[in-house]
Amino acid sequence: MGRVAVVTGGTRGIGAAISIGLKDAGYSVAANYAGNDEAANSFKAETGISVYKWDVSDFDACKEGLAAVEADLGPVEILVNNAGITRDTTLHRMSPEQWRAVVSTNLDSLFNMTRNVIEGMRERGFGRIVSISSINGQKGQFGQANYSAAKAGVAGFTKAVAQENAAKGITVNVIAPGYIGTEMVRAVPEEVLKSKILPQIPVGRLGEPEEIARSVVFLASDEAGFITGSTLTVNGGQYMI
Repeated sequence: MGRVAVVTGGTRGIGAAISIGLKDAGYSVAANYAGNDEAANSFKAETGISVYKWDVSDFDACKEGLAAVEADLGPVEILVNNAGITRDTTLHRMSPEQWRAVVSTNLDSLFNMTRNVIEGMRERGFGRIVSISSINGQKGQFGQANYSAAKAGVAGFTKAVAQENAAKGITVNVIAPGYIGTEMVRAVPEEVLKSKILPQIPVGRLGEPEEIARSVVFLASDEAGFITGSTLTVNGGQYMI
């Protein structure tokens, strides 16, 4: 069996592609999910990837979920923080609940998950942590103060944790996708896609989930051992920094 990788939000969309990409690269993958049992069970049946249900915004749930993964598969050596939600509205209409839900799932989850694997990684002298941010965490987005703030926080968290753990053989990096052709994005009316979204992307198309997955597989590899504290932007040139 290969190294054990955990992917949060790993049964749908970009997360599903990441789980499959890591499995194809030889890793033993555990795909976490929050609530859609039907989708998770279908994913498991189609791919053979183990699925585990817990709320990444809950520290104790993460501790228990990761313990179950390690009991089944072995020590977690690769962590992909992918789980995320949106509760879009402008700030002057945003409720405290909408703010907290997004920050808890999209940012607090990084602490909850990473804190529960970091000691083991340090003891073993190896680890790969890859967190999925967003182009909107880099440039901001109308109606997404909560989401943009949380996704921007991913980069700061990553840079700090990268410095703390570099000497222990652990790399910590970010991938910031642009518009990716997931089910949600492809549900946008074709006219809106053609007139509003694609003209912003210099390469002239949406990204594919598999392109994010390949980026994760690279950063999880031994070959990426000299890359840490970095943000890899995968957005077709839409936003260059």
